[in-house]
Amino acid sequence: MNFKERNIQISMVIITLVMTILRFLLNEKGRVNPDSIRYMRFAHVLPEMDNTITPLGYPLSIKFFTLFGTDEFWASKIVGIVSFLFIIFFAWKKKFYFRETVVLCSLFSFVSIFSFTMSEALILPFVYLFFYCAHQIINGKISGGKAVFYLSVSLIALYNIRYSSLFFVGGTGLFGLIYWRRNYAKTFTVSAFIGLVFMIAYKFLFIDYFNSNYINEALEIGLNPTSKLIPEFFQGLSTSFNPFIHIADPGGGKINFAIYGVGAVSILLMLYLFFTKRLSETDKFLFLIGVCGIVCSYFIQYFYWITPLDYRLLAPFSFPVWLVYLKKLFETFKVKTYALGFLSLLSGVFFTWLSKGDYLENRREITRFLKAEKLQNAKLLYYVKDIEDLDEGQIGELISTVNSDLDFTLKASDTIKNTTLTQHKVLEKIKLRKNKFQ
Repeated sequence: MNFKERNIQISMVIITLVMTILRFLLNEKGRVNPDSIRYMRFAHVLPEMDNTITPLGYPLSIKFFTLFGTDEFWASKIVGIVSFLFIIFFAWKKKFYFRETVVLCSLFSFVSIFSFTMSEALILPFVYLFFYCAHQIINGKISGGKAVFYLSVSLIALYNIRYSSLFFVGGTGLFGLIYWRRNYAKTFTVSAFIGLVFMIAYKFLFIDYFNSNYINEALEIGLNPTSKLIPEFFQGLSTSFNPFIHIADPGGGKINFAIYGVGAVSILLMLYLFFTKRLSETDKFLFLIGVCGIVCSYFIQYFYWITPLDYRLLAPFSFPVWLVYLKKLFETFKVKTYALGFLSLLSGVFFTWLSKGDYLENRREITRFLKAEKLQNAKLLYYVKDIEDLDEGQIGELISTVNSDLDFTLKASDTIKNTTLTQHKVLEKIKLRKNKFQ
């Protein structure tokens, strides 16, 4: 690596770090959503089990950083920043897809993930460790029982952060079966089997213990029609592999044709490079795991409810595909590939400024309100008529960043309680800065 390229990498990492911080500070509610409330509340009440919908990994990581004096909101942001820095440091130390990782983490979609109070921020460094472990096994650096142990632990760790890591287990087993004649094939199949056994045990010993009806309540055959899922799948892929804009305009319009178009062109270029350039064994593993996760994420929607697939839900699986894609771009365009990262950061600056709010100011207002009402340490409910109406719950999300012991309620009768807040109750006493683009 020459001096010029090293300076480019250092500059890109610093700019990405700054952008990650600005991404949630220049947001009216600090980059949280209804799921973020569940994570922060879970972390707040630990060791009490708040629910089994959420694996323990992410709430535990938030809880860990609260031990240093931060609240759950700031702890979640530390988790995201530490996750980003760990990936960069590990890639540099191990020389494992380092150039590709620097550019990948600078893409605005991943900047948005590291700044979000969601478990994707934590799972990405564990995904990276999983890939490195597989790389070492494929290259014969570790083998035998040691290899099985490391790979199995990696899969178990991933599952304890997001249940969708089941797809990593399936992809690992599939890789072992496809390359059954290779020396490392048995390691992958045995590790996948161990991971599967752990997940079955986890279901009976943990999930069923706290909520015996969880599986029956969560699964519903024919939940979504294909006519709905196919367009959503195309939109999710197009935004996930668009290096500049990762979300479409919810109001529709011609701008979305450009957003989906850029993503589609990126996917076509990716496929062209994959089929015309030689892939290493590790490249093939990364590509297979990514594709397997993306395909399984699509089919799971037929009987398990999740929000429409987007850049965030697909991030753990688009991550390995991006790594291979960027590796091929570097082979083709050399140092010019860094321009992709800088252009993505530039588009991120534009989008962040266009949609900017002021989280710190809104936080001060909410803090003042809660103290005046003597609710800063109370167990709160926030009333909404429709939990799916994102605009209706935004103030509740903002409140949760100050008092994380909050849950939504749909019961109008709860509003007579002093500890139940509504949009009207809050806005009649304080004024918040809102932005129509948020």
